[in-house]
Amino acid sequence: MDAKQFLAEFGHIANAPGGVARLREMVLALAVQGKLLAQDPTDSLENELLKGISSGNHDVLRNSKSKLPKTLTTISPNEMPFEKPQGWEWARLGDIAEIERGGSPRPIDDFLTNDPDGLNWIKIGDTVKGSKFITSTREKIKKEGLVKTRMVYPGDFLLTNSMSFGRPYITTIEGCIHDGWLRIHPPSCLEKDYLYHLLSSPIVANFFLKAAAGAVVQNLNADKVRELPIPLPPLAEQSRIVTKVDELMALCDKLELQQQQRRNLQNNLRQSTLQAVGASTSPHELQLAWTFLEENFSRLFQVPEDINEFIANLKDLAVLGLLAKVTSDQSDLTEIISACSTLRSEYVSSGLMRKQKLILNVEHVELNYPEHWAVIPFDEVAVVIGGVTKGRDLRGKDVVTCPYLSVANVQRGFFKLDQLKTIQITKAELTKYQVLEGDLLITEGGDWDKVGRTAIWKGGIDNCLHQNHVFKARVPSERLLNEWVELIFNSGIGRNYFAGASKQTTNLASINMTQLRSFPLPIPPLAEQRNILKNLDVMTAFCQSWRNQLEHKQKLAALFATAVTSSFTGITTEPEENEPLKAPKPN
Repeated sequence: MDAKQFLAEFGHIANAPGGVARLREMVLALAVQGKLLAQDPTDSLENELLKGISSGNHDVLRNSKSKLPKTLTTISPNEMPFEKPQGWEWARLGDIAEIERGGSPRPIDDFLTNDPDGLNWIKIGDTVKGSKFITSTREKIKKEGLVKTRMVYPGDFLLTNSMSFGRPYITTIEGCIHDGWLRIHPPSCLEKDYLYHLLSSPIVANFFLKAAAGAVVQNLNADKVRELPIPLPPLAEQSRIVTKVDELMALCDKLELQQQQRRNLQNNLRQSTLQAVGASTSPHELQLAWTFLEENFSRLFQVPEDINEFIANLKDLAVLGLLAKVTSDQSDLTEIISACSTLRSEYVSSGLMRKQKLILNVEHVELNYPEHWAVIPFDEVAVVIGGVTKGRDLRGKDVVTCPYLSVANVQRGFFKLDQLKTIQITKAELTKYQVLEGDLLITEGGDWDKVGRTAIWKGGIDNCLHQNHVFKARVPSERLLNEWVELIFNSGIGRNYFAGASKQTTNLASINMTQLRSFPLPIPPLAEQRNILKNLDVMTAFCQSWRNQLEHKQKLAALFATAVTSSFTGITTEPEENEPLKAPKPN
């Protein structure tokens, strides 16, 4: 099967999710089953090694340094994953190759050295993604550590036996290996490149998965690898198979490059369209950009994840007032502020919160909000209360046990309540920390994505509280919608504010109550709030429909690709996510 035939037969699979990775697996599966090339009956006439394996004569495999078992192991028919072609033989890898586990001198730090004459210390981190060779090491060990480890030599195969177990590499250097490696010294009846393709194939991967199944941490030991039944073609055919696999893997590389180029062009086109949407200065301009997007959907969006970026862009447009026509209504700002002031006074007088110095001014806002909108501190329109602190000493007090919301429970726009924990508080504190329907819950921080996450509590859980790392905000005026505030805090505009205002350490960020109360909140008239939210819901529903179409298309393509590959190879496998098999780099 040449490249042109291969493309005609299987090229459509490349467009399925993980399609090129599936093609690579198909190439290897077909290769080791003898289905890529026609067999030449003259290849095996003088192949004494295969004859020896077929007759059970182990002497033909042995040499003076051999550590092979004394007798060949019988392979039952049900252990053979496919019917071997004429002229091939089955053999267990451990019957024809030396297989040994590595070892580590301990404590390893005592044996590491900077001496140039030290022994190469080969670690999994010394492998290069996409390459089958190990050519250098970052570390060396002292020669006295050799008694606790294993030497390997150029041409030896190294097989990972833990973590991403079963991946083969060929070492081009001499060195030592730890117990995360298995050393395979191949026999003369196996061409190294053929053995590499064989060990990389889904047939062998399936064997290793079954061999390692049931363990808490999946790993391969030397005995399991020795039991591997492998198909052995004549040496001449092995060489032809390697040449054909390399040819088709190069074709897969080309397909992958073409896909990436198409993807880059598509990304650029989508970015330009999103920029046109984002640059809209009126609902009319937005409608024109939206119409173009609808008409060119298939050119702009390829995978469901592409939709997420556009939804985020829509939220930013909503916050800037571009999703609804301007109304002549006033924002009723005086009524909104008055309602908040009244609620705050009630809380202070009843002891639910301490008196706070009001934040009456916002810092300079560079965002281009509509002129008739008000922009004031969040503190003027909402009462913000901190949550209950864990680990307090409540001995001797009248307490009650209640569920509480932590940072993990509060997501952007929704709650995860499958792992709701409980905490004890005094009965007198229940009113202060209880979360009521309509309350806004805002996270203090943690990882970067956690800062300022906001969701509206819908009720449904009695006496639910909030932890001190989750702020509770109550907006008392019906002229300011909780959904509007939630949208702003979760938009890119809100996230940028919280990221800029937060206290930052390595990979962590957090905001305090003052920073939350100081948030410059844009407030449109009530009618505009409702119109914007309604239009955003409609557009988001369109986006969800597009995403569903893409997901359905991907599932169908994946099912079809699986069916085709399974029918031709007899093997059903799923390619590793983001880890397609790569054609090896030249030595």
